[in-house]
Amino acid sequence: MDPDFWHQRWREGRIGFHQDAPTSLLLKHWSALALTPGSQVFVPLAGKSLDLVWLAAQGHRVLGVELSPLAVAQFFDEHGLTPQVHDSRYGRHYRAGDIELICGDVFGLDADVLADCAAVYDRAALIALPPPLRHRYVRELHALLPVGCRGLLITLEYPQHEKQGPPFAVPEAEVRELYGRDWRVETLERRDILAQQPGFVAEGVSALETVVYRLSKR
Repeated sequence: MDPDFWHQRWREGRIGFHQDAPTSLLLKHWSALALTPGSQVFVPLAGKSLDLVWLAAQGHRVLGVELSPLAVAQFFDEHGLTPQVHDSRYGRHYRAGDIELICGDVFGLDADVLADCAAVYDRAALIALPPPLRHRYVRELHALLPVGCRGLLITLEYPQHEKQGPPFAVPEAEVRELYGRDWRVETLERRDILAQQPGFVAEGVSALETVVYRLSKR
């Protein structure tokens, strides 16, 4: 999608994807990855997610990437953090404690910056992308992650014709097609959440499920 789309969403405060608490499915299933303390976790399209803080509190080093400077600034401001800042070929880096956010294009990363990532956490990245970009996101970006990297992926499923994304519906068959070549894919949970999403109901969506996957890079 055009970067201007996301910049405008942040300028206008149209960030319904942002949650005011850590993701409950993250809290429930993160232990399934069995990471060692100090492991680095990659969070693409991070926004100002409270999941970043939760992951750091578990003893992880968190590396997030976010396109919007407003999102990055709001994250540190809202947590009372004063980050150290430097620039690189990937963008502008902001770091406070165990949390580092790169303000830049996630497709501008390379294997060097992701070499130490033991895990990837995706709640809002894959479902934010239309089909052609989803393919590029997995086949190009995830290809840069090291062998043995583990992942927790959370998606949405609903009748796509009933709502214009983002967030987009990503059915399990597509997840397995996208990741199956290089990753082992295991479904951990499937949950009906339509009753908890009045915005989807108001748009006429008739069914809505969220699905959690555990990934492992071959």
